[in-house]
Amino acid sequence: MLQLGQPAPDFELPNQDGKPVRLSDFRGQKVVIFAFPKANTMGCNAQACGFRDEFPTIETANAVVLGISADTPAELKAWKQAKKLPYDLLSDTERRVLAAWGAWGLSLLNVINLPLMMRSYWVIDENGLVADMQVGVSPTGSVNKALAALKVTSRAAS
Repeated sequence: MLQLGQPAPDFELPNQDGKPVRLSDFRGQKVVIFAFPKANTMGCNAQACGFRDEFPTIETANAVVLGISADTPAELKAWKQAKKLPYDLLSDTERRVLAAWGAWGLSLLNVINLPLMMRSYWVIDENGLVADMQVGVSPTGSVNKALAALKVTSRAAS
């Protein structure tokens, strides 16, 4: 599981168009990554549209947004178009990155002992370090907390 202040592990995943995206492509910028269980569902719509609505604010903090789920690129593309999302959505169908980052697996509240997807967010600073994170967060909580972290890191960088 990731820890605050540690380097964020690099990854490469296809976006909604099937093009590879690497975390290291964004070195020198802040990156907000949010993990969501399933495209085009109620909570995921609230989370993704919250980041969409705050996208101009996020851009002013020299940050990019990436959404990640186990949905296929085709599912993500349809959802991105339907909700007019201005950022890339990444497909982790094998859940490798989601598991490595702590968003896929067993939860303390999981009484049936099956792995599950935990809505999460991470803020990565310009140097590739984990500046803020929460695994297991509400849809609006992920947006608000990520924005607060960006403002803190923005003030610290200036």
